Amino acid sequence: MNYVIDTPEGTRDRLFSECRDRRAVQDALTRLFAARGYDEICTPEMEYYDLFVQSGNPIPQESMLKIIDRSGRIMVMRPDCTTPIARVAATKLRDAPLPQRLYYNETVFRSGVAHRGGSSEIAQCGVELLGAGDMEADVEVIALAAEALRATTKHGFHIELGHAGLFRDMAAQLDMPQADVERMRGLIEGKSYAALGDLLAPYGGHPAARFLSRLSGLFGGQAVLEEAEALVGVREELRYLKTLYEKLSALGYGSEIGFDLGLVHQIEYYTGVIFRGYTTGAGAPVVSGGRYDNLLGAFGRSAPAIGFAVDVDAVAGCRPLEAGDDRLRIALTKGRLQEQTVELFERVGLDCTPVRKPGRRLVHPLPNYPLDAVLAKAPDVITYVEHGVCDLGVVGKDTILEHGSPFYEVLDLGFGRCRFALAVQEGTDFYGTYQTRRIATKYPNVARRFFKEKGMDVEIIRIEGSVELAPLLGLADGIVDIVETGATLRANGLVPIEDVAPVSARLVVNTASMKLKRAQITDLIEKCKRGLELISG
Repeated sequence: MNYVIDTPEGTRDRLFSECRDRRAVQDALTRLFAARGYDEICTPEMEYYDLFVQSGNPIPQESMLKIIDRSGRIMVMRPDCTTPIARVAATKLRDAPLPQRLYYNETVFRSGVAHRGGSSEIAQCGVELLGAGDMEADVEVIALAAEALRATTKHGFHIELGHAGLFRDMAAQLDMPQADVERMRGLIEGKSYAALGDLLAPYGGHPAARFLSRLSGLFGGQAVLEEAEALVGVREELRYLKTLYEKLSALGYGSEIGFDLGLVHQIEYYTGVIFRGYTTGAGAPVVSGGRYDNLLGAFGRSAPAIGFAVDVDAVAGCRPLEAGDDRLRIALTKGRLQEQTVELFERVGLDCTPVRKPGRRLVHPLPNYPLDAVLAKAPDVITYVEHGVCDLGVVGKDTILEHGSPFYEVLDLGFGRCRFALAVQEGTDFYGTYQTRRIATKYPNVARRFFKEKGMDVEIIRIEGSVELAPLLGLADGIVDIVETGATLRANGLVPIEDVAPVSARLVVNTASMKLKRAQITDLIEKCKRGLELISG
């Protein structure tokens, strides 16, 4: 009998120094939390799935690892520590006096995207302050998050504050379908400026729409609050953030704290202040937290609450700084997008000779600007930017739609324009049947989402070569593919019957890099904008 001796995808063995690095972070955090009066709590690694449905937890069910117990009930490997702690506080600790200060040092389990390098086992240390709803509680917890990062990070850190009420109240002022509100939330969180502008264009005259269209860019120092007030006037949420910042500054954290009013992704879960923490060497936030005053009420004990979690492995695994880390690094999609990006850069005076004559080198420093270029295939651009080894990337929207966008999509570069389209053999009545249609495509995720929105059941077949061949051989009823001129379709007797999505080159930015290297990245974005104006003008 053959036995499987490797580990499941998303898990791995940790040996020797890696164990010591992880334990050092955990020990530093648990000592800090205990010294600040927080008591440790441990919850089971398995919980009933119903617990997270009842709580309104924002983690999607497809990210939860599920098990069926002997009675047939669905259980999940703990995807989050906060919800089980709320369950305990509302049951076993129901009669305990408030506030309660609790900390945990546990592993959460989430199903990641295959072959993206993410872990399904995430070591977290965090705190929950239950039963305290005033500003002093927010100051206590955010200051503790800052101390946690001071105690464990190697190269400094940055914390950004937002407020759930801003987006919620402004979105409510627009007569916008709920599906569009959800889409807007994702565009704001992803800093997809162009797409957000298009979505809000029909509401352009409304003050709330003007504010929401700017929300993605409202991050940085105290000037962010002044800019927000200029757009919507003095609001309670903005006054709250200003006072909160002043109190944190008085405690010595002012230089390490800023604002991002576009923290809106889990807005239904959070009820007040939201915050994220970043450190050099980690490609994603290493701290995530906020106020969630409605969670305990879902289990029968209404009480305000605030907390945060530290991603232990992300902190422990921060790579050391190396020579040249103060420079930006950009991944360019090889081929036509690379050539057009180089032309764009040269329009604004960047010397791209090393990129035009790469030789055998893999990283190409520009001689007159602090930027290193890496040439890569399109899916690899996304991988490099997601993991933070490249600060920026230039990639087609087709690749983003197919592989996801765990980064900020900050600029539509305009070149490489084409479109996704549904095409069928000429004379085919594609929609005039109840039969399940078979679709051939190189982009199964794009096709699946398109037909799901239509409410159609289709069978999707992935094709790596000439997808136009599938209908000719009777393998498929239609194709979803990129169309530029339509010449190849016509040559093979196919006609596009519906557009799926527009495609063009996009400038994308790693989430942590945007916060830690904002001035440098903003300068490059402005250069790109000027270059586009010169090309079009």
